[in-house]
Amino acid sequence: MAGIGLALSGGGARGIAHLGVLQAFDDLGIQINALSGTSSGAIAGAFYASGVAPRKVLEIIKKTKFLWFIRPAISMTGLLKMQKLQDLFSKHLPFNSFQDLPKKLTINATDINKGTTKFFHEGDLVSAILASCCMPVIFDPLVIDGVSYIDGGILNNLPIEPLKSTCDRVVGSHCNPVDREFQAKNAKALLERTFLMAIRNNILHRQQQCDLFIEPPALGKYRGSDLDKASEMFQIGYDYALRMLPAIIDY
Repeated sequence: MAGIGLALSGGGARGIAHLGVLQAFDDLGIQINALSGTSSGAIAGAFYASGVAPRKVLEIIKKTKFLWFIRPAISMTGLLKMQKLQDLFSKHLPFNSFQDLPKKLTINATDINKGTTKFFHEGDLVSAILASCCMPVIFDPLVIDGVSYIDGGILNNLPIEPLKSTCDRVVGSHCNPVDREFQAKNAKALLERTFLMAIRNNILHRQQQCDLFIEPPALGKYRGSDLDKASEMFQIGYDYALRMLPAIIDY
């Protein structure tokens, strides 16, 4: 085993904070040897593993607004949005094969038939990302090789398992802190809150297995649909990681 592995959680637009965390790794000169991610964490991980600088990804997100297509919001046009998302990934990702990536990457999704987590680490990259982002009800399950998949965060929102056997230090980046002052203003906000609380619960024992756990408390005031606050969330992730990451250097 060698080096640092970084697990990136899902969280809708709040996953933009992962880009700030990744930028902090780069600016501190800390090498990441392997990444894993689910949902928006899979997106951030795929771009980083492809060699695209985090600040460049932030600009792509702000320009294309593609995270709108995975925001927690009930829609009757989910299938059209998923196709749009596929087109955007195909355009902006330098690679569409796990094997071609400069850094090792694993993406997880939920096998809806078996009720288990599936880890993708080879083959078509974009399909794996789409499966990992496929929020139930909003999108029909994504079928890959005859198997139906939905959002990876349903069962595992902090996929550290692929990193535990290959890296001697594991860092978890989680973008879903619980806001203690939440007010249910409408049914949509309540639905999102319920979903985020449910998936956050499955990270608790994984959090304890991390050598370093990064969860900026300031993200609690943002919603998974706050794409217009992308720069703010990037900065929150960056500033918090700058304070936390020296601990992993001295590990």
